[in-house]
Amino acid sequence: MTRTLRGAIALAGATALCLGAVATSGADQPDAEARQDVKIGLLLPESKTTRYEKFDRPYIEAKIKELAPDAQIDYYNAAESATTQQQQVNTALAKGDKVLILDAVDAKSIQSSVQKAHDAGVKVVAYDRLAQGPVDSYVSYDNRKVGELQGQALLDALGDKAGSGVIVMHNGSPTDPNAAEFKAGAHSVLDGKVEIGKEYDTPNWDPNNANQQMSGAISALGKDKIVGVYSANDGLAAGIATALKAAGINVPLTGQDAQLDAIQRILLGTQTITIMKPYKPEADIAAQMAVDFAEGKPLPSDLVPTTVTSGSGQKVPANLLTPVVVDKTNIKDTVVKDGLYTVEEICTPTYAAACKEAGLQ
Repeated sequence: MTRTLRGAIALAGATALCLGAVATSGADQPDAEARQDVKIGLLLPESKTTRYEKFDRPYIEAKIKELAPDAQIDYYNAAESATTQQQQVNTALAKGDKVLILDAVDAKSIQSSVQKAHDAGVKVVAYDRLAQGPVDSYVSYDNRKVGELQGQALLDALGDKAGSGVIVMHNGSPTDPNAAEFKAGAHSVLDGKVEIGKEYDTPNWDPNNANQQMSGAISALGKDKIVGVYSANDGLAAGIATALKAAGINVPLTGQDAQLDAIQRILLGTQTITIMKPYKPEADIAAQMAVDFAEGKPLPSDLVPTTVTSGSGQKVPANLLTPVVVDKTNIKDTVVKDGLYTVEEICTPTYAAACKEAGLQ
C-alpha cells in the first residue's frame, strides 16, 4: 500500500469517527438538556413537626434523584414564617428552578408567589397542603377523611361516656387549609353525639399554645366534666397531654402524623390514636410529578386520578391517598411494618413494659 493510499484511508477513518461522535452527541443532547433542566425547589413549612426533616425531605430528594440522577434540588424550610416562604419562592425562581414542590405555611398568603411562579412558566406541585393560586398539581391525603377517622375513634373510645360530659377540640392552625378539613370531618362525626365544651384553633400548630389552651379549658370547665379531647395532630397532643397530666386527667385523646412520641403515649395510654399518613407514597408521587413537569411530560392520569378545588377557586389535578388509624393493637402492623420506626426506637426502657403488653417485644 502506498503512503498516499494509507494517508487517504486514515483521513477517511478520522472523518468517520468525527462524524460518528457528532451524531452520537446530537442523539444524546436532548437527554442531557432534559437532565440539566431538572431543577426543583423543595419548600417545606417548618421543622417543629418531626415529619418534615425526618421523612418528607429525604424521601422526596431520594425519589427525585432516582428518577433524575443529575437533578438540581434547592431546599428551603420556612420555619413557620409565611413571609420567609414568599422570599424563598423568589430565591428559587432567581436560581432558575423549573418546578416548585410547595408545602405552604399559609395557603392564602402564598397565592401571589404561586402566581409569580406561574407567570414565569414554573410549575407548582402543592404538597400536603393545597396552596391558593394557579397550582399545577396536588398530592396529599384525604384530609376530611382524617377528621372523620379521628372523630369516630374518639367516639368509640368514649363509649357510654359520650353523653356524660364535654369534649375539648383543638383544630390546628387557621392558616392551614388542611386544618379546616380535619375540623369539618371531625364535626361531621361528633356533632349531635357529644357536647363540645371548648373549641380552639391553634396558630402555627404550636404545642405550647395547645398546652395553654387545654389548661384554660380545664380551669373553665372543671376537670371532672371533661371526658375526651380532640387533637388534630400529635404535636398539639403532646402539649395537651402535658396539661392533662398536670391536672390529673386521663381521657381519650386523638392525634395525627404518627410521631414517635405519640406512639409511645399510645402505649402508655395517655393518647388513644394517631392517624398515619405514610410519608413515602406521598413523597414519591410529589417527586414524580415534579420530575415529569421538569422534563416537559404531561402527568399520567393514574398519577392525578381526581380533581380538587383550591381556596381561590382553581380546579387542580390531584392524588389523594388514604389515611390509617393507629392504636395500641396495630402499631406493629402499621408504623413498624411501614418502616417509620423500629421496635428498638419505640421500646426504650421507659416503654418496655407497655411494649411487651402490646406484643411489640
